[in-house]
Amino acid sequence: MPLLRYGFRPFFLGAGLVAMLLIPWWAASYAFGIPLATGWPPTLWHGHEMLFGFIVAAIAGFLLTAVPSWTGARGFAGRPLALLAGLWLLGRVAVATSRLWPPPVVTALDLAFLPALAALVLPPLARARNRNTPLLAVLAALWAADAAFYWGLYHRNDGASLHALVLGIDIVLLLVTVIGGRIVPAFTASALKQHAGPGALRAWPGASELAIGSMIAVVLSDLLVPDGRIAGVIAALAAAAQAARLAQWRTLKTLRQPIVWVLHIAYAWLPIGLALKAAALLTGAATAAFWLHALTIGAAATMILAVMTRASLGHTGRPLVVDPVIGLAYLLLTAAALVRVFGLAVLGIDYPEVILTAAFLWTAAFVLFTWIYAPMLLAPRVDGKPG
Repeated sequence: MPLLRYGFRPFFLGAGLVAMLLIPWWAASYAFGIPLATGWPPTLWHGHEMLFGFIVAAIAGFLLTAVPSWTGARGFAGRPLALLAGLWLLGRVAVATSRLWPPPVVTALDLAFLPALAALVLPPLARARNRNTPLLAVLAALWAADAAFYWGLYHRNDGASLHALVLGIDIVLLLVTVIGGRIVPAFTASALKQHAGPGALRAWPGASELAIGSMIAVVLSDLLVPDGRIAGVIAALAAAAQAARLAQWRTLKTLRQPIVWVLHIAYAWLPIGLALKAAALLTGAATAAFWLHALTIGAAATMILAVMTRASLGHTGRPLVVDPVIGLAYLLLTAAALVRVFGLAVLGIDYPEVILTAAFLWTAAFVLFTWIYAPMLLAPRVDGKPG
């Protein structure tokens, strides 16, 4: 089956379908009282599935595609890939219908996925002694956050579960900082070289190290001293570091190339979201109250959409030029982030309408992604090569 010929295929498709289906389900539950099959508090179900359903699927697709490129090993395909994808899907079904199953069954099925993913990608990384092997610590940290979420859930401590989700999001943002900090300037330089003259970008000494170090500090502050002034100050410093890093990358030169400018938009939400977090923690400003969605919809989801659309083109043998429909999807997702973050305090939209409007924009973006990319992911490469 073409779907099982490379790691990005089932997981990018799964991420798109989850994003397309679960957000409208959540919005309808919130606005119209349509029941969820899960027995969890609706907000925790929503946060968990966006992180450990949608985002983790995209991370899996990325790693299963990147590791063979990093190590020269064969791509992951066939039965191991089918079993891993099936395990991810079982976790989603178990969580969505959790009221039907004993809690240990749901927990075991969901927590099994990340160790299985790590077990699949570790051997080629270890054999090659690849410099990206420490990224497996991200999988371990995400698994620990998921385990902490279940601990809070089963002790009826919603605050502990929410704290675990925030830490999981921090870990994802650290991954965006590391990987995004590689691919955004690399792809930008390549595009500028082809279309806008010299492709060299400025490289300020220590900018990358400072950005990564500041995000590690954000993770530690949210772990040890969450929701206080120290966390606010660290978020402000991290926002400044991320903004300085982004300033090196000549964003305005990319505006004619959607496949490139979307990467810049995604990364720009990092300093924006961190600055809003700092404002919320230090001043209590109403305009900054939804900083978490700036970091999730804005930074994480937009970077995921950018990477999935680009990687799927390259690994199915197509030119790196997105369909105009996908350019519209990028704009719809950006609009969803803007409405969700600023709709209530800045635009004056009533909160239920904020939820419904942002959900509509998000869903439209991923409907367009699925419409354009599902046929690619389900078909052989157009150049006849394996993968």
